[in-house]
Amino acid sequence: MTEKEFITAIQNHTGIIHKILYLYVDDPEDKRDLKQEIQLQAWRAKDRFRGDSQFSTWLYRVALNTVFTFNRKRKITSTSLDSAVEAIHQVPEKTERSDLLMRAIKGLNDVDKTIVTLHLEDYDNGEIADITGLSKNNVGVKLHRIKEALKKKLNEKAQWTN
Repeated sequence: MTEKEFITAIQNHTGIIHKILYLYVDDPEDKRDLKQEIQLQAWRAKDRFRGDSQFSTWLYRVALNTVFTFNRKRKITSTSLDSAVEAIHQVPEKTERSDLLMRAIKGLNDVDKTIVTLHLEDYDNGEIADITGLSKNNVGVKLHRIKEALKKKLNEKAQWTN
């Protein structure tokens, strides 16, 4: 992959990076730093992209690994900081219900958050399995449980607001 092809591919899939940062990182400064770090890690790993999967699938994996590594290091070196959640420009106009869903997804553990996010991006269970390292059947089971948990959370929120 040439430098120009890589830059074009990153620009075409920048929404992936924004969505991952939105779900996994709260601090706006950390988001900016991690966006650059994800792009740097992708650049360093570009020669390992063999084209066996879609570029977006490969980029998801690079971005998730970069964010998980950052969060692991951060947990070791400091306690969590209170910070405001920055709205990202890649998320379409939000309705109250979609905002509730995004908050419910943010409350999931990292694996479940990844699975449901990829599912919402229209990745099939096989592609999600490739990205997460889980079996296709395990993805299906987890996805079913995640959907049930999210329905329960959203129904509880709806009852609180009534």
